[in-house]
Amino acid sequence: MTDELDGVRDHYGAADLAGKLKTALAVFGPEDRQLTTAQLAGLDQFHTRGLAATAELAEMAGIAAGMSVLDVGSGVGGPARFLAERYGCQVTGVDLSEPFVAAARYLSERTGQGGQVSFQVGSALELPFDDGQFDVVLLQHVAMNISDRAGLYREIRRMLAQGRRFTTFDVVSGEGEPHYPLPWARTARTSFLLSAEATCAAIEGAGFRTLAWRSDTEIAKAWFAQFGASSPPPAPNLSAVMGPDFGRLAANLGRNLGEGRLGVVSAVFEAV
Repeated sequence: MTDELDGVRDHYGAADLAGKLKTALAVFGPEDRQLTTAQLAGLDQFHTRGLAATAELAEMAGIAAGMSVLDVGSGVGGPARFLAERYGCQVTGVDLSEPFVAAARYLSERTGQGGQVSFQVGSALELPFDDGQFDVVLLQHVAMNISDRAGLYREIRRMLAQGRRFTTFDVVSGEGEPHYPLPWARTARTSFLLSAEATCAAIEGAGFRTLAWRSDTEIAKAWFAQFGASSPPPAPNLSAVMGPDFGRLAANLGRNLGEGRLGVVSAVFEAV
């Protein structure tokens, strides 16, 4: 397990990420100018379909003002900032990558949301919070990096009192081995995919009841087709976070979806 975690940390371990983001964000003006979540959407939504997917998942989960939301695998904090702004909820993010957490804090200060969102370093398999502390747990494009799915979903269940909700948007396996590199793994060594059926079974086995489940594969394929047909995305974009070859990694994900090697699902569950 230690080797697995080290591999994931290495994949998301960009050196001086906050410094790189400062440089990338200079296009919006001086350092003391407050930014909007919309200005950051091109670089802080690290999952298929970006901000639209986060918004849809929040609606499915019924997130509302005053709720306490945990974003597991929060990256550089884009979903947390969006949810706090849109719904008036309090969002806590946890991520394995120290550079990502530092960047999330920096970006949240730049948007003036330091009081609405908070971030800390931690493993999804050992979340540093008390039992039943949150109203909703959010998980987006994270589970593919975790081999112990049963442990992951049990730990998420621990975060929720009975009747509270867990919402997930993740990549699942299809037919055949995927082509690498991919946005979450450059080789199969740190990629742990399950089928849609196995994912649902693992979540329900951890103490959840399915409220809604849908395949987003076709809409994701259409999104990637549009992404591939358009000119390069305007800066700043995810290349500022993941490096200059991120476009190739994303294109490979689109290729795998198109060939049926991968799929995308979104779902909401209730703790029982």
